[in-house]
Parts: sequence; C-alpha cells; structure tokens
Amino acid sequence: MNRRSLWLSASLVLVLLLTGAGAALGQVSGEVEIFSWWAGDEGPALEAIIAEFERQNPGVRINNATVTGGAGVNAKAVLKTRMLGGDPPSTFQVHAGQELIGTWVIARRMENLDWLFEEEGWYDVFPAALIELSSTDEGVWSVPVNIHRSNVLWYIPANLERWGVSVPKTWDEFLEIAPVLQAQGIIPLSLGENWTATHLWESVALAVLGPEKWSALWTGELAFTDPEAVAVWDLFGEILQYTNADAASLSWQQATDMVVNGDAAFNIMGDWAAGYMSTTLGLEPGTGFGWAASPGTEGIFMMLSDAFGLPVGAPNRDGVIAWLRWIGSREAQDIFNPLKGSIAPRLDSDLSKYDAYGQSAARDWQTNVIVGSLAHGVTANEQFMNDFATAMEIFLATRNSQAAANAAQAIAIQSGIGR
Repeated sequence: MNRRSLWLSASLVLVLLLTGAGAALGQVSGEVEIFSWWAGDEGPALEAIIAEFERQNPGVRINNATVTGGAGVNAKAVLKTRMLGGDPPSTFQVHAGQELIGTWVIARRMENLDWLFEEEGWYDVFPAALIELSSTDEGVWSVPVNIHRSNVLWYIPANLERWGVSVPKTWDEFLEIAPVLQAQGIIPLSLGENWTATHLWESVALAVLGPEKWSALWTGELAFTDPEAVAVWDLFGEILQYTNADAASLSWQQATDMVVNGDAAFNIMGDWAAGYMSTTLGLEPGTGFGWAASPGTEGIFMMLSDAFGLPVGAPNRDGVIAWLRWIGSREAQDIFNPLKGSIAPRLDSDLSKYDAYGQSAARDWQTNVIVGSLAHGVTANEQFMNDFATAMEIFLATRNSQAAANAAQAIAIQSGIGR
C-alpha cells in the first residue's frame, strides 16, 4: 500500500467530519475571499468562474480581492504581510511548485490536500508530472486551475509581411533581422518592467542551455558561473540592444500593445498575452496575431501553473474547500482557460471550447519536452526569485555578464539550491 493510501485509510473519517457535507457545491454559505493578482485585463476569466460558483452556491458571497501588478509582484508582498501576521485570506492564487512549497508549505502554513485529490479523482485526470510538481513527500498542496506557456514569441502576421521579415527560429536569425527592422523605424523586440526582463532572460537561457542544463541550474548540478551559463547573459545583452528604451515604465500589456500597434515587431510573453489580445483587444488568433516558440526553443514547453491552496486557519474552511473542488472541475477549467489564454491541466478537457491558440498549446503540452519557469515560481523558491531581481538590476545597469552570474550563484547558495 502506498503512502497516499495509508494516509487516507487512517484519516478519511476525520477528514469527512472536518469537511462535512457543507463543503459540497450548493451547500456552503458565508464569505470566501479569493486573493489574486488577476485584475484588469486578466480579470474576466476569474470573474466568469466566480459568477458560476456563486450561481451554484447562492449562500456564498465571493470577495474578489485582487492586487494589481504583473506576475503578482505586489500581491505577493501583501500576502506575505498577511500570512506572517496570522491573517490569511480564505485562499490565494499562487504558482504551483517552489513558489508555494518553498515559502508557505515549508513554514507549515498550508493544509495537505491529498484527501481532496483522492475524493475528486484528480490523481487520474491531472498529469503525474504536474502533481509531482505540486507535492512533497507529505502530500499535495495546491489545486491547479491552468497551464501557461512562458516561452512564446508574439507578432502580427500582416506587419511582418509589410516589413519583409520572417519569424526568427533562432536568436542568430533575430539578430540578423533586427537591424532591418530598426532601419524602418521599428523596435525589433518590445520589453516591459523588470519582471518581464526576467521572463525574457529565461527564454534566452533555455535556448542557450537546452532543457537538461536549464533544469540542472535548479538542482545545483550546473553553476550560474559556469561558462555556458555566463554565455546566457552575453546573448541576453546583445538582444537588449534591440529593445525599447522606456521598458522599465511599461506593463506587459503595454509592451504587447507596441506589437499590436505596429511600433514593435515581436514580444516574448506568456500566453496570457493570447487572452489579452483575443478577449480584450478582439483579435483573431492566427490572423489578427501569430505566435511561435521563442527563438531556439522549438519543441520545448516552459510551463507554469496558477493554483489555489488551503491556508492553515483560513476563514470559512468549508467555503474554501467548495471553491477548490469547483476550480479543479472540468466545467470550471473549461470556462476559465479559454478566456485566460491558458489551457486546462486536466487531461479530459474539452478542446472544442478553445480557440486556435489554445488548441495549439494543448498539442504542444502533450508532445513537447516540459520544463519549469523561473520567472513564474516553478523552479526556485521565492527567496531566489526575489533576490534574482537584484542580479537582473545589476546586469541592466552594467551589462557585466560575469557580475550578474556571480550574483546569481551567490543567491542560489543563499536560497539553498542544490542542497
């Protein structure tokens, strides 16, 4: 008998007493606070599943508590204050992986959801690799609601045709066509605020290192000061010469707008950009906007997953459990993801509900080599992620590859990577 079965056998009765029938859809009441950073253009997908959840649970009022800021930078700061202060939200958005496990699970601030995965049959419908990512030896800690791809290059097909350039398959190809674009007054690659620089960096690193050596960075098998890792910064610096000077003042949406408006040729961003362009801007996938794997990463899917968990001491625990059951369901995920620009983690998702981009991403998810994103909490704990911003600032200010690599290696040691 495996660990999960032993644990379930010993505690199922207790769990049922704790959760009770009140945790079922339609039988809960009170307020449930949903803490996230899905505001503005990312809000409609969350609002859609909240509306259906409240329809099915008329006794529940959802407090949609959002804190704006790309990649959750601001929300995570507010969450930290609340969690450390003993005032957790009912549940909160988090990136599945080390962002949650290395921060709040290790601090004993989250409840084990092993029993919920058993009850809902999620061990059979979520990919084993994703469950492993969300787990420790003690159990599974979050319910994934989506899969996003980080390494996507976005463009407008009609613009490329007008400018006489093709989609670059490698960074060498990009560096060849970038001067052609500049000569026409076009910014080759749009960029936004600091976190989007890290987002770009990880795609460059994946192209330079490949999937195995990229993963080796996060186990400590490859040092950030290794010549191959230093070379990532060298190439990154070359690419930055062809980005917009006002990047630090722009949101990711504004960087995307530069491509849509014809001010820039390309942008590398996660596929929430597809949701923004299709849902908010009304562009048709495939004709209104196009996509490809970021240069040098064809056949590799750099993933992240937004998820929700159950904080210890969460207000209205029954209501939270009902919410977790709901967001893990096929119905909820097939409402949420087509609007968000992501795909469902469930293997039984109804792909007919997804647009051309979503169907393309789902095919790649099933066939590509899968690696985790740094910028979005999969590969490294929050300490590393926060401090890596300093390494990025060092590089943006100095363009000194060795200095940035030295800083990244020091941060890796301090945050326990490889131990």
